[in-house]
Amino acid sequence: MYALCDCNNFYASCERVFKPSLNGKPVVVLSNNDGCVIARSQEAKDAGVAMGAPAFEIKELIKQKGIHVFSSNYALYGDMSNRVMSVLGSFAPSFEVYSVDEIFLDFKGMHNTNLTEYCKKIRKSVRQNTKIPISIGIAPTKTLAKMANKIAKKKYKEIGVLELSDTATIEKHLNEFPVGDLWGIGYRYAKFLEKNNIRTAFELMQMNDAWIRKNLSVQGLKLVYELRGIPCIPMEETAPDKKGICVSRSFGQMTNELQVLEESVATFANRAAQKLRKQNSNCAAISVFIHTNQFRADLKQYYNSRYIQIPIPTNDSGELIKWALTGLKQIYKPGYMYKKAGVFIFEISPEDAVQTNLFAALPEDDRKKKLNSTVDKLNKIMGRNVVKYAAMGDGKKWKLRQEMLSPCYTTRLDDVFIITI
Repeated sequence: MYALCDCNNFYASCERVFKPSLNGKPVVVLSNNDGCVIARSQEAKDAGVAMGAPAFEIKELIKQKGIHVFSSNYALYGDMSNRVMSVLGSFAPSFEVYSVDEIFLDFKGMHNTNLTEYCKKIRKSVRQNTKIPISIGIAPTKTLAKMANKIAKKKYKEIGVLELSDTATIEKHLNEFPVGDLWGIGYRYAKFLEKNNIRTAFELMQMNDAWIRKNLSVQGLKLVYELRGIPCIPMEETAPDKKGICVSRSFGQMTNELQVLEESVATFANRAAQKLRKQNSNCAAISVFIHTNQFRADLKQYYNSRYIQIPIPTNDSGELIKWALTGLKQIYKPGYMYKKAGVFIFEISPEDAVQTNLFAALPEDDRKKKLNSTVDKLNKIMGRNVVKYAAMGDGKKWKLRQEMLSPCYTTRLDDVFIITI
């Protein structure tokens, strides 16, 4: 049996942990640059706030309903996620962290355990240790567990747990579950299935295997098998290495200065290098892009990118910054107001399998590895970018607009609560 544990309205719940006065009140969290709604408490949903709604369009609604608004605080959410996953991972022989707010638990070998009662204890433990509310779906396959979790959130809010273990119960819920809400069924597939009079998960499960494979591919067939109670999607206890990495940001304010663009691109290249080192990988190609604000019809528009092949695969921050800035200078044009820049890295390979170039000068691997390792350790202890390359600047002219940012209660020493007696 599997269990999917999902944090309820995670970002909004993280904000409430440190401000209990917000419990029972509508809370929303906005995207980068305070653009759109990316998280809502149940009260905010009931107040009529739509997911993805631009903040400027709901100003009146926010005022009328007394909605509490926060800028996204990813440092806080990431740390709270680690705390929640640490608690949840202790309750099962193996687990898979699926996203920042979801984790699969594998209850293999726990045949004599009352899983519903066990999961109630799990919910209580997570609430006691982190103050984050969660819902849990239990089933013989990961797809059914995902479905059970969604049902538990909507129909069993007080208990917060739903177990689908016997055939009759599974079929009952499959008959009531919209096919478009299934894990792995996107908008296009949902429309296609509805055109073919397949509206529930049960109707999809009843379809012929050949038809499913022809119209929904092998992945669709695996999903149908999972709905039938046959496990086809294995647990991934270790997250697979990324095959491509992108780091980009929209600027808090537009800029036409090359220096500002250089600082942002250098920062993004450094962040990409850190991600490479974290998974012990190198890259052999980098792409840099810049573009103007497409929503400003009154301004001249420009978009360009440059792909660069790196002579010897590397994860060195200095090297990637050098190549990224080389590409930026080739595509930069004065006279435009730029809104966004970014860096992609490609051709990722294991760090210990470097293919050298006959004509390229070999980098000083040992010295650079020691330097990068030392900088990474210092930044992990002291905070991101405490030690950084001069090319990255201070970021003041391009940083995100976060006018409603809450403190980093758990990741920044200056923001830790001080209790005086």
